Amino acid sequence: MALDKRTMYNKNDFQHCISIFMLKRIVKIAVVVFVCLLLYKGSMFLVDKLYLPAESSISKEDSIAAMAVEWPQWHGPNRDNRSAENGLLKSWPDKGPRLFWKCEGLGKGWSSPTLAGGHIYVTGVEDEKEFLTCLNPRDLSKWTIFYGSASKMYSGARSSPTFNDGYIYVISETGEVICIDVKKQMIEWKINGYRIFSGKCHHFGTAESPLVFDGKVFYTPCGQRTTMVALDKRTGETIWESESLDDLSSYVSPIIIRRGTQDIIVTVTGMYIIGVNPKTGEFVWKYPYVENHRTKAKVNTLIQNAVTPLYHDGQLYVTSGYDHVGIALKLSEQGEKISLLWEDETLDCHHGGVILHNSYIYGSNWHNNLNGNWVCLDWRTGQVIYDHKWFGKGSILYADGMLYCYEERQGNIALVKPAPGGFEIVSSFQITKGTGEHWAHPVICNGRLYIRRGDSLMAYDVKQK
Repeated sequence: MALDKRTMYNKNDFQHCISIFMLKRIVKIAVVVFVCLLLYKGSMFLVDKLYLPAESSISKEDSIAAMAVEWPQWHGPNRDNRSAENGLLKSWPDKGPRLFWKCEGLGKGWSSPTLAGGHIYVTGVEDEKEFLTCLNPRDLSKWTIFYGSASKMYSGARSSPTFNDGYIYVISETGEVICIDVKKQMIEWKINGYRIFSGKCHHFGTAESPLVFDGKVFYTPCGQRTTMVALDKRTGETIWESESLDDLSSYVSPIIIRRGTQDIIVTVTGMYIIGVNPKTGEFVWKYPYVENHRTKAKVNTLIQNAVTPLYHDGQLYVTSGYDHVGIALKLSEQGEKISLLWEDETLDCHHGGVILHNSYIYGSNWHNNLNGNWVCLDWRTGQVIYDHKWFGKGSILYADGMLYCYEERQGNIALVKPAPGGFEIVSSFQITKGTGEHWAHPVICNGRLYIRRGDSLMAYDVKQK
């Protein structure tokens, strides 16, 4: 039966309406998907680039061994920059150890990587915001989350992440303290510690890597209100505030020591070396480091301290750059008193850290912001064992009977025998990948040497086959 014109018009009109309706639905869905991708890109996104050299492959054995040992915080499990690994190469090929992989897009920064819970965590800065990157070494998948504000003065992430019970703790350049649930990939809590506690710092901002101990996160804002605070690691609520020394914060990350039956937090502020009771926040002792030990030129080096203290068997060692002096302090049997053992003017370490091995201290000193020598001191007496020129100053790490010395001027890294006989280089190579300063301290974990430079992280294979 033939349809009249009115019927034909209604049918065509109906089909046209359906087509428009479906097109609008498709456009809506596309827009929603696009917006979701943008949001995902803004908060949890993949690192920009990952390079696997042609000779590299990630075997099942590599992936299983990738995180058998952990480096859960600044300078390792004990904050002494010593790796407990063995079976590492005792010399390298002429061009250096094999590059396992290189990862880019980590943001600007000089913090070191943390390896724990099966993942690698690195902090960085992008567009004046700090963020955390989580890298899975088993399949090289990655996610990232923004957590804080960057400093406007020489911006770049300084705080290395601390991993504890499934959470990452970081302190931003501007003094925000943050807890991140890595399973949920979201911020658990966050406080602006610098503002809340009326902090007082120098122009480079905060460079403290958080210490987590006994259910607390410790932060050193300094200022007129307090010196150090303890936060509940689960909630961020304040547990205690220490008394104020009316001082500026330094760039030191604290350590926890045990003397007798007492645990003590040890750190360095602008003017003082302090020991703090982690349960109460009371000062166990405070030592006027700058007032008692001026530089060789008798200059006050307020707030330039940037080196984590060393501790062993009742003895502390503290040093600082810019011609300041290093000192050794002896603790009483219960740690409630301290006394000066010796001082030294040679090893004024800038920010590369120091190592204690077999009763000798190793590190580099400061001649100026580009230059310095590599020095060995006797732990017991402070006597200078050697003062050796090699490129420039830098950072240092100990693993499997060897020192890893990473000079910051040209990026050379050397495998050095830790012996008082002299600065004996076994092998060396130059870090040419990445951009910017060679300031981030190296890490060795699970047979990999990790070097962070700028927004890049390189993993070198240093395991004996």
